[in-house]
Amino acid sequence: MAAPSSAPSPGASAPESVADAPLQYSLLLQHLVGDKRQPRLLEPGVLGGIPSPAKSEEQKMIEKAMESCAFKAALACVGGFVLGGAFGVFTAGIDTNVGFDPKDPYRTPTAREVLKDMGQRGMSYAKNFAIVGAIFSCTECLVESYRGKSDWKNSVLSGCITGGAIGFRGQWTSLVGAFFVIVGSSAQGMRRHRMTIIP
Repeated sequence: MAAPSSAPSPGASAPESVADAPLQYSLLLQHLVGDKRQPRLLEPGVLGGIPSPAKSEEQKMIEKAMESCAFKAALACVGGFVLGGAFGVFTAGIDTNVGFDPKDPYRTPTAREVLKDMGQRGMSYAKNFAIVGAIFSCTECLVESYRGKSDWKNSVLSGCITGGAIGFRGQWTSLVGAFFVIVGSSAQGMRRHRMTIIP
């Protein structure tokens, strides 16, 4: 009877390599997606992307102009005008009293009168939204520039200032100020919360 040889056969080494493979795979996963992963700064040119040339002076000047408070206020003013006009026309469209004359409530208004009333309401809403948007955006930019920070307090302070400025000519200063504080802080808080949760 022949004694078993101590040399491993070719079939015996295969189970050892299969047993070692999950260990190497798990180590690889730890370094790629696990807690041992190292943060890397990836440039677009490194991954084979299109390398971007250095910015010219004109591009830098345009970026600086677009980050200015005046541009942000003008953009918010135009956006508020468009949004306010659309909102005014929409609310006039669902209002049942559009075009009615209070002196003669039984008379059916003509299409011209209804469209005229919708246009007046749309223009009124558009002007109000444009003023509010411009004041809030400019105030927020100025507060952020003064404080040197970009956090939720800028929106709250801007909301207080905007509400106070709008309510200054009316009797409902505190309500408008409180409304803009709540809206500004909640919108800013939700935006920052989403930015921190989503990687």
